[in-house]
Amino acid sequence: MSILQVENLHFSYGKSLVLKNIHFSLDKNKMVGIIGGNGCGKSTLLKNISGYLKPDSGRILIGNKDIRRFSTKERAQFIAYVPQDMPYDFDFSSYDVVMMGRIPFLKRFEREGKEDEMIVEEAMRITNTWKFRDKNINELSGGERQRVYIARALAQRPKILLMDEPVSHLDIKYQIEILSLARELALKGMLVIAVLHDINLASQFCHDLFIMKEGRIMDYGPAIKVLKPNNIKSAFSVDVKLLHNPVTNSPYVVADLEERKGFDVI
Repeated sequence: MSILQVENLHFSYGKSLVLKNIHFSLDKNKMVGIIGGNGCGKSTLLKNISGYLKPDSGRILIGNKDIRRFSTKERAQFIAYVPQDMPYDFDFSSYDVVMMGRIPFLKRFEREGKEDEMIVEEAMRITNTWKFRDKNINELSGGERQRVYIARALAQRPKILLMDEPVSHLDIKYQIEILSLARELALKGMLVIAVLHDINLASQFCHDLFIMKEGRIMDYGPAIKVLKPNNIKSAFSVDVKLLHNPVTNSPYVVADLEERKGFDVI
């Protein structure tokens, strides 16, 4: 049984239909990337899966149970969502931010216990954020904050981790750290779904890719299947060449400007 099933999903903002007949099924132990041009519905799809947005029609099933039958707290125990940014107006410490991930497991007026503290410390150590647990969240760099947000998500002990452009505006060091961590979490039993702008990073780190256009899924599967010049031309309106990266053994996309040396054309 798949951990996540999306059946005939449609979603509109007002009269504008944004998602059209989305249908797929995903298992755990996998990192899936969603790519496509701006405005194609990538983030909207992620927000529908998270339960933040409600579809016009269709169903989203988590472990064969309709997401609409989950309470907010129950849903947060299965799905963790990491947005592009999460600004805080108050001076919370990084530790306090991660501890917020334990709220779905607490009863009303119940305080965090030893188990919650252990889970938070584990999440912060996994994400390499324990060292600045006492620092104000607003004093951290973009990459450091992003890892704290992921730690908060991990503190929820989710089965599904959703990440919306987790490495946008970050330098390559943090891009590699965060995507390596996401892939490792998937290999340890989680389903990780990430909206990504960088096609080559998606190709390198994701087990499978969705490529979207105008609210529909054009293609799905391993990068070698999905990243074809005609798919990229259709989704992004740009001509590219597909090369083989001998280091990562994955497809590598370059602009179709001149002959490239050092790579084998696929």
